[in-house]
Amino acid sequence: MSEDLNKLALKYALINAFQYGGTPNSKAVTGKIMAEMPEVRKQAKDVILAVEEAINQISKMSNKDIENKLREVYPEHFLEKPKEKEAPKVLPPLDGAEMGKVVTRLPPEPNGYPHIGHGMSFYFNYYYAKKYDGKVILRFDDTNPKKEKLEYYDAIKQDLKWLKITWDEERNMSDDMQLYYKYALDLINMGKAYVCNCDSEYVSKLRYDSKDCPCVSNSVQDNLSLWKEMETAEEGKYSLRLKGDMTSKNTVMRDPTMMRVVDHPHPIQGDKYRLWPVYDFACAIEDSVLGVTHVLRSNEFALRIELQDYIRGLLNLRNPKIIEYSRFTVKGAPTSKRLIRPLIEEHVVSGWDDPRLVTIRGLKRRGITPEAIHMVAEEIGLSKSEPEIDWSLIESLNRKVIDSTSDRYYFVSDPKSLEVIDASYQTIQLKRHPDFDRGFRDVHITDKFFISGNDFAGITNGQILRLKDLFNIFIIDTTPNSIKAMHTDEKISKDELSKIKKIQWVSDKNVKVSVIVPGILYEGEDINPNSLTTINGYGEEGIANLKVDDIVQFERFGFVRVDKIDLSGVTVILTHK
Repeated sequence: MSEDLNKLALKYALINAFQYGGTPNSKAVTGKIMAEMPEVRKQAKDVILAVEEAINQISKMSNKDIENKLREVYPEHFLEKPKEKEAPKVLPPLDGAEMGKVVTRLPPEPNGYPHIGHGMSFYFNYYYAKKYDGKVILRFDDTNPKKEKLEYYDAIKQDLKWLKITWDEERNMSDDMQLYYKYALDLINMGKAYVCNCDSEYVSKLRYDSKDCPCVSNSVQDNLSLWKEMETAEEGKYSLRLKGDMTSKNTVMRDPTMMRVVDHPHPIQGDKYRLWPVYDFACAIEDSVLGVTHVLRSNEFALRIELQDYIRGLLNLRNPKIIEYSRFTVKGAPTSKRLIRPLIEEHVVSGWDDPRLVTIRGLKRRGITPEAIHMVAEEIGLSKSEPEIDWSLIESLNRKVIDSTSDRYYFVSDPKSLEVIDASYQTIQLKRHPDFDRGFRDVHITDKFFISGNDFAGITNGQILRLKDLFNIFIIDTTPNSIKAMHTDEKISKDELSKIKKIQWVSDKNVKVSVIVPGILYEGEDINPNSLTTINGYGEEGIANLKVDDIVQFERFGFVRVDKIDLSGVTVILTHK
């Protein structure tokens, strides 16, 4: 019995010391023994002696020694304990999908950097292609030379890779210009398209009034001749328009433009072409000829489905299955390139990677993970409503991803000096994570400490405080900028102990830390002037050994991503609490 009792005492004393640090709590260890071996309740003295012996043995060990010994006597403690998991959100089955035959596309326009809306659209198309063992095509919708830039092609691919979204084939729509010319001529020869030389204001008025354009009566031969003239005509003089239905309630169908002259070099094609297709014409053709089976896109394109199907019908092309979902907004943040671009140009934000923005780069810089963006997409789903996403949703999902892998560090803002006059110079080991086995970090201690300005403000002479994970101190003197204290071994009851305030600290072996705090960019219609602030303080010296892009948690402060490390210190961005 005594051998089993000694083993059990050592086991629970090691567990207690490993979990909470410092000397094991004898009452807690005794309670664990009694629960596992009820038969020893009548041998209380033996239990107490076994516990005391185990604690005495452990008191001579370092934290690392305690961990090693625990692994030796009770390795089961380090096995990951199964947790009940919430049922993950699952996207619905894809209508009309056949295993191995689904083809989707990622169709970014290279006219800016993608934002969270694009990220969700990318994810939907990627998810379903992979779910059904199909193919996903990255297809750049680059038929507007005035807006496209070469830098955006690469930037989009970089952002997709960061999002952990891959593709099986890559295409540029601008590479298919001869195909658009062929189908444009087919429409002219069928008498379904005509060249218009009316000015844009006049065309707009006719469309508004549901009246035919005089050019609609051009003969096929006249249109073919004018098509030739378009190749050298000045910009704005001619356009190729589809014969639609000028009385349609869907205004998109009122003889829309299919091709127009754009006198501007293209980032890939250069000056090779001057006649460029509009989005509806090019997209209608590409979705068919590339074999796309399913188009998942936001309902801002809803009115264009009729037009694109009509174009494909005239050209005897196959229609893909179109699945729409509502656009969403993020509270206080612009979610379109049209709104983001002027903020950058007017220096309201620093660039596409400003952490207040919901661009993919802004989210990455803030410390939001690709997995969290996937989870947001699954959470919102293919919603038909128009949801406004609160930052709290993004943060809560991201917290699930990063919590278990984020090491903990101490940080104090607005630091104030604390001297513990009888503190011993030593190196202590603190856990890198309270709940997961991520090892220990060394913290060097002298008699000089720093605490946060908030904690400092409430401290008075004679007060007993606990320096978190260290020891209790008795305050002996306070001044406007500093405090003197001494270590106290005063016996404190359990009830009193629970009332003692624990305060965060760093030793005088520290590093300067600046925390950039992004907030809500918009308050209603107005820019929030306090949407980006900085908090300065000190962090424990180990923070200087982190790398840019590391995500850690400053205890009692929040999760942060390391943004910059230089001779002046470390700059981090607050990800969220």
